[in-house]
Amino acid sequence: MKHNSELVFSDSQSISASLSISVTKQLYHGESEFQEIDVFDSTSFGKFLVLDGEVIFSESDEFIYNEMVVHVPMAVHPNVKKVLIIGGGDGGVAREFTHYPEIEQIDVVEPDEQMIEVCRQFFPTMAMGFEDPRVHVYNQDGLRFVRSRENEYDIIINDATDPFGHAEGLFTKEFYGSCYRTLKEDGIMVYQHGSPFFDEEESTFRSMHRKVVKTFPISRVYNAHVPTCVSGYWTFGFASKKYHPIDDFNPERWDERNIKTWYYTSSLHKASFMLPRYVVDILREEEGRN
Repeated sequence: MKHNSELVFSDSQSISASLSISVTKQLYHGESEFQEIDVFDSTSFGKFLVLDGEVIFSESDEFIYNEMVVHVPMAVHPNVKKVLIIGGGDGGVAREFTHYPEIEQIDVVEPDEQMIEVCRQFFPTMAMGFEDPRVHVYNQDGLRFVRSRENEYDIIINDATDPFGHAEGLFTKEFYGSCYRTLKEDGIMVYQHGSPFFDEEESTFRSMHRKVVKTFPISRVYNAHVPTCVSGYWTFGFASKKYHPIDDFNPERWDERNIKTWYYTSSLHKASFMLPRYVVDILREEEGRN
């Protein structure tokens, strides 16, 4: 039973549905030149980050997202030396890449310096990703960054939050084309594909797939259960110039690394590409428009 004095944060996920989290304390509030930033503490999810009123991640489930965007492409690509993370201001994606000794350079392009500092202060287990000497942070616009590069990275992770506001340019056809040129001839791009469950999100989901399919010869979608994401059902895009996420997947090689994970396994890798029928139908419809 809730007491009247209890603070509840409500994240609107559709016109008529929201995720409500009982908050024990508000730890931070500030506005950068890009966005409004809040940090709350809760019993159910631990500390969680809110940008412009939307939950971005929580301590309790960040490992799911970060493991799935990193270990899936790393278990497929046989020779990764240079990685680009667009967004990634919390350090969580960089942290997962630091488990791989063969990677020589990890570039993080996050325009919002304040976001990085907030995460260093309140989410040190994620921001520790910035401490590795292979990690280089660029406070620049992601689209502008990839426009100026060609044939440079083995893997690109688009870790931008949403296709609105200052990150809007990171979900355009031009952006995907620039990423294609920035990748080496066998490069892989992974990006968050959103959730098609609510009608309001479905059009963005469709548009994203349509643009990527037109740009990359191999384009697949995989999924995971992330409780604080919209509807708890979240998808990721795997776009590649050469490698197929299942046909070129090497579970034995990945298992031999003995990387400690909480969500990703080599068995789950294959299963994550098995999608619900309604999602498969949406993707096929968009592929048929090309």
